[in-house]
Amino acid sequence: MNTKRITFIIPIMIVVGVVSIWMLQTGYSEIDFSIRMIITLGAVIFSGIISYFLFPENEGNKRG
Repeated sequence: MNTKRITFIIPIMIVVGVVSIWMLQTGYSEIDFSIRMIITLGAVIFSGIISYFLFPENEGNKRG
């Protein structure tokens, strides 16, 4: 895996995780904590997969 991809993917996953926890805590506090963590984990993984495909490896070479 290219390090340029990782420099974008990891911060995106962290931001999605923090925002997801905050939104679920403020808007849906009646849902059990473990379920909120499962939802957050799914959102973090899904955002990582999406951003992996949105930032291609050889983007600099194609713009030549």
